[in-house]
Amino acid sequence: MKNKNTTKIDFYPAALTIGGSDSCGGGGIQADLRTFNAFAVYGCSAVAAVTAQNIFKIADIQAISAESISAQIDAILDSVPVKFAKCGMLVNPEIVRAVAAAVRKYKLKLVVDPVFADDSGKELLSDDGWKVLCDELLGASYLVAPNVVEAERLVGMKIKNEKDLFNAAKSISDTYKTICVIKGGQLKQDKYAVDAVAYDGHIYQLRAPMLKNCRHTHGIGCTFSAAICANLALGMEWDDALLEAKTFVFGSIAEPVRLGENTEVMYPPETDFSEHISLLEI
Repeated sequence: MKNKNTTKIDFYPAALTIGGSDSCGGGGIQADLRTFNAFAVYGCSAVAAVTAQNIFKIADIQAISAESISAQIDAILDSVPVKFAKCGMLVNPEIVRAVAAAVRKYKLKLVVDPVFADDSGKELLSDDGWKVLCDELLGASYLVAPNVVEAERLVGMKIKNEKDLFNAAKSISDTYKTICVIKGGQLKQDKYAVDAVAYDGHIYQLRAPMLKNCRHTHGIGCTFSAAICANLALGMEWDDALLEAKTFVFGSIAEPVRLGENTEVMYPPETDFSEHISLLEI
């Protein structure tokens, strides 16, 4: 996955991440920049919030002003010709509006990880912020990558099985005229971890072998969306970008690093697992 700077682009590729700073380094801006670097993509960042967290919980969140976020993005785009960006935790409606305005102003192709709660259920985006995200940001996105719980909120229905998963992906894609990838890891799946992909009326299955008993998936959504963004910045088409991102996340889970007695974290893999990953139209 490293040093993949073989692109059709004349300049060194760059990408932008907009989201929360993860003090533990496993997710958020830190995971995004680490992922960009693994693909040899220059990473820029606009910090939307500062958190006090570890791999188990978020203890505190301090939102950055929408004006500051706009200023960060303006300063970056004034000198770095970024075309692809991703966003994660945006906290409140003012921040969501600032990001949506920047996407329109700079014609950014945006990958949205629509974060609204952590694993414990702690709210990371207010109800008003979620409404603005749906009304103003998703329709301007290039790709949206919710997990099952986030997808359920977007479509207003429970996702109980793979059929529901694919129906929800198509509904979101059709509603917002964007590529939708629903990460299916929260469903009870056995041999394979299956994600549902929908775009322009077509439905696809993105599949990887199921890794059992993983204790180190903190930051998985951030890493996946950042990997998609990085590969788009490298000049890949969306389907190849998804395959590379899924491969990267699979490898990051399969080859964690151990930081302490009970602390393992995802980390950019050294092994190429691409032969295990598939994207098929269904």
